[in-house]
Order: sequence, then C-alpha cells, then structure tokens
Amino acid sequence: LSTEQRGYLDTVKRCSESMLALLNDILDLSKIEAGRLELESIDFSLRAMLEDVLDSLAAKASEKRLEWNAFARFDVPDMVVGDPTRLRQILMNLSGNALKFTEQGEVAIEVSLVERARGEARLRFDVRDTGPGLTPEERQRLFRKFAQADTSTTRKFGGTGLGLAISKQLVEQMDG
Repeated sequence: LSTEQRGYLDTVKRCSESMLALLNDILDLSKIEAGRLELESIDFSLRAMLEDVLDSLAAKASEKRLEWNAFARFDVPDMVVGDPTRLRQILMNLSGNALKFTEQGEVAIEVSLVERARGEARLRFDVRDTGPGLTPEERQRLFRKFAQADTSTTRKFGGTGLGLAISKQLVEQMDG
C-alpha cells in the first residue's frame, strides 16, 4: 500500500474500533439497566489480568511518556474467584481515563487486601494519577451516563461519557 492508502486504512481502523467500543458500551449499559447482566464467578489469576491491563494500555502511556504500572501488594492472593472480564473492563475504563487526562508523571493501579475471612478475600483497587484532579462539582457529574466532568473535554479528548457510568454500575453489582 502507498503511504496515503495506509493512512486511510489506519483512519478506518481507528474509527471502526471507536464505533465497536461505543456499541459494546451501549449494549452493556442496556443489559445492566434491564438487570440482565450476569457476572461470572470463575477462578482467575489476578496478577495475569493486571499484566493484561498493563500491556493493553502501555502504548498509550508510552506515547505520552508517562510512568505506567499495575501491581498487587504481596498479601493479595493471586488466584481469585470473580468475573475477570468485567474487572478488566472496569480497570481499563478507570486507567484509560487516568492516562487520557494525565499530561505528565504517572498512572498506577494498586490492589491491596482489605480483609480475608472464611476463604474469601475483599480487595481494594486504587487507580492513582498525577493529572489535574477534579473539582467537587465535576466529581458529582463524573459517573453519570453521557456526562463528562468538563463538557469541553469531549471535543479535546473524545469519549461518550459511558465508561465510568458502566464501571460504577459493575462495581456496585460486585458489591464494591
């Protein structure tokens, strides 16, 4: 392909990936609101899933020259039971936003153990960044459907305002 043709194909690919992400978000939101989203309960490696999130967003972090890390503290069990696909979706949404709005410094996911009893572990997932932060008013709007903290960010950064609303509902469904 010529350079021009390759450019056209890259544009088509990016647009189709954006459209697919939007459709998936709308389908997820519809399932959640209809009470038809079933969470899986399967064994999975937490550290492998974190590594997958880390790898998936590494190019984005590298592009912006940001430090990017995801890790579980030493006392967090590696093999856990839950829905790795939905947990990954939540972490991708939160981390993706953190990377999108952080211009310099770092973004990190840290998993810590809150409590362990009767063969169960309750975990805490923190996504930290060195971005500009949010005002209390922006925080109020942040997890609403089709809303963004700052409406001017839609033009600059893109996005539908669905990712965090979906993440919030998934976390609540997971008793988080």
